[in-house]
Amino acid sequence: MASINKLMKQAMRAQQQAQEVEAALAERTVEASSGGGAVKVVATCKGVIKSLKIDPEAVDPGEVDSLEDMVLLAVNNAVEEGQKIQAEEMGKVTSGFGLPGMG
Repeated sequence: MASINKLMKQAMRAQQQAQEVEAALAERTVEASSGGGAVKVVATCKGVIKSLKIDPEAVDPGEVDSLEDMVLLAVNNAVEEGQKIQAEEMGKVTSGFGLPGMG
């Protein structure tokens, strides 16, 4: 019975740590760029886009399609990097439990 109580305490501690990590990840940002730095995107590790910067030199009315592609690439790269960090951080919290869905 003592091992069940110990396991429950560990699970509760891991849940609290997971909540703390999630809150930190909501604030932690990553930056990605494309087009040689012409387009830069900052996103949280939870996938919220915080800012988008476009170098005025990159804007050519005849090249809007290219600019749209660069923006899309930078946004996707920022979100992907944030998700990678989120998975790593959450994995640290849930490792060692061996429970389905907990790492």
